[in-house]
Amino acid sequence: MSNIRTIRRIVTGEKAIDGAGVKLVRVFGHDDVKEFDPFLMLDAFDSVNPDDYIKGFPWHPHRGIETITYLINGDIEHGDSLGNKGSILDGDCQWMTAGSGIIHQEMPKSSERMLGAQIWLNLSSKDKMVAPKYRDILKKNIPIIDEDDYKIRIISGKYKEISGAIQGDYVKPLYFDVEVKANCEWSFQTEVDSTLFVYILQGGGCFSPDNEELISEKHAVLFNEGDTFWVKASSAGIRFLFLAGKPLKEPIAWGGPIVMNTKEELNQAFKDLEENKFIR
Repeated sequence: MSNIRTIRRIVTGEKAIDGAGVKLVRVFGHDDVKEFDPFLMLDAFDSVNPDDYIKGFPWHPHRGIETITYLINGDIEHGDSLGNKGSILDGDCQWMTAGSGIIHQEMPKSSERMLGAQIWLNLSSKDKMVAPKYRDILKKNIPIIDEDDYKIRIISGKYKEISGAIQGDYVKPLYFDVEVKANCEWSFQTEVDSTLFVYILQGGGCFSPDNEELISEKHAVLFNEGDTFWVKASSAGIRFLFLAGKPLKEPIAWGGPIVMNTKEELNQAFKDLEENKFIR
């Protein structure tokens, strides 16, 4: 008999201003790393006012992490110290391995709606200093499973033996964009000890056959261990981001855009920045 995951925590996050003045919601972050391990941070953005985001995120460094930016609606131009540049558009995803160090910028452009999320994914101690790399994942390359009751976009991992647009070189998370029609159910078999959470983009739903509590959009739900995830959509349907990954269970030393394992490594990263040795 399946062991359906129960709710561990419901998170609304806090409004924040980051970059050069971008308004967003920091759903979880620095104080939540043990519970959400290997996921470090989730920033969600949803605005029809360009003044909320147009100032963007000018040049800044990262080391020791991967950033995953999934854009449902909008336009974000980007560039980096490797010479990469381009745009993330409707339905696209950008997967950046910062590794040993990268300097980049993300500059949103005026759009009818800017809707999406950025996840910070931790790297294990053995992978903190790997070579930086970009993957630009186009909408057309993200497989879609379209059933009668639900639609699954497979960004990372596998769903029903169908591989997503990427598998990930390190933590290898599952990352799905899930839509479930009104009053319909969806379930998914999970690794018992993986960390699993969802972020509800639109609509709402309940997450236990024994509990009809309705959780609405703009909430993240973190689940306890179990082998089955289950959801029933409300009368408005539900769309959510589904993420799962094996926890690293390693010490974390976090300073701004850099996440290492020890204070010494963190200090070295900032020393490298000061001495123009950050890019390896």
